[in-house]
Amino acid sequence: MRFVDIIAKKRDRLELTKEEIQFWINGIVDGSIPDYQSSSLLMAIVLNGMNSKETAALTEAMMYSGDVIDLSGIEGIKADKHSTGGVGDKTSLALGPMVAACGLKVAKMSGRGLGHTGGTLDKLESIEGFSCEIEDEDFKKQVNECGIAIIGQTAKLVPADKTLYALRDVTATVPAIPLIASSIMSKKLASGSDTILLDVKFGEGAFMKTVDDARELARAMIAIGKELGRDTRAMISDMNQPLGNAIGNAIEVKEAVDTLHGKGPEDFTELCLQAGEIMLLQGGVYATKEEARKALIQTIEDGSAFGKLKDMVASQAGNVAMLEDTSLLPQAKYVLEMKSVQTGYIQNLNALEMGTLAMRLGAGRATKADSIDHSVGIVLNAKKSDHVNMGDVLALVYTNQELTPEWIEDFYGAYKFSTVVVERDPIIFDVLQ
Repeated sequence: MRFVDIIAKKRDRLELTKEEIQFWINGIVDGSIPDYQSSSLLMAIVLNGMNSKETAALTEAMMYSGDVIDLSGIEGIKADKHSTGGVGDKTSLALGPMVAACGLKVAKMSGRGLGHTGGTLDKLESIEGFSCEIEDEDFKKQVNECGIAIIGQTAKLVPADKTLYALRDVTATVPAIPLIASSIMSKKLASGSDTILLDVKFGEGAFMKTVDDARELARAMIAIGKELGRDTRAMISDMNQPLGNAIGNAIEVKEAVDTLHGKGPEDFTELCLQAGEIMLLQGGVYATKEEARKALIQTIEDGSAFGKLKDMVASQAGNVAMLEDTSLLPQAKYVLEMKSVQTGYIQNLNALEMGTLAMRLGAGRATKADSIDHSVGIVLNAKKSDHVNMGDVLALVYTNQELTPEWIEDFYGAYKFSTVVVERDPIIFDVLQ
């Protein structure tokens, strides 16, 4: 088999066989196929696409390019949830414990933040001592005993994706649904869970800019899951403004804790409840959404969800006292009020700009080598559709440095105001399965 013939085949819009795709992935892993040839095929895929059969074959080949986690030693259904990334997305920190408190096992591997999107691991590492790196057997033992564990992906998980992602990044071949879907799903499937819930975000702060694009990606990933025997469902959620109020690391941990005490932002709480309903139905814990929602709310009211978060943090060597008293979390030197310079209804609050502003404070990474300042970030006091008067506090900025005039100008540039009432969008636009 010659790889140049495979490139030519996709150039001519023909379907690649499972064997041809496997030959490609094998060549990526063992280094026998040079980057320039893989780059050529990637561009052919961007231009000519892949059908669902090809995409599933690519995902499976990538999935088995490295370690595949065996979770069969964990009792019951194992659930996982994946977000395509956004601003203020601390969902796993609240949703995971809520679902675990209802009796569903949550075995989750998460990533770190890059650019304007925050990473779950970075948020958790705001907690003193918390370890994202634990051995496989300890991971399984913790999920069995505690019901939940959130850890970092192992270096040997889907190595083909690491190579392909780096190539896509420098060859303008990132925006292709088959490549995005196979990248995400290969990691989720290799992580070993029985059920997968995908939170596919769209809007200014998301990779997919429109609802239709988000639906297309969701359908592609669901098809892969079904093809490979996993119960995979997706919800389409709004990222035209940040999720919740907090954008940062320690301040997002605090917001997750507040949510588990019934004091979280309305949009974030609703997203957790709707996601939890789907996960509990997938796991067969409850038969109806109504029963599942009632149970999830009960875990907040009786404190069992917060108890699960504390159990997980303690099991992973974290300082639980920081959850019981969130003032012990990393604190910024300055807390500055950003006041509105006009009166009106907030028509738009640009999530991408807000995420970038937080990154510029030190809450995120512009490059993988950058370090994180866990104490800094932005807490919003008003969001889309809210009415504010001139001089009202729009947000609190947690920072360890003085704000530059450029930063302040960009902050106010992220807001657009209207003199007429602005409708509030739903947080979840669709659920697919």
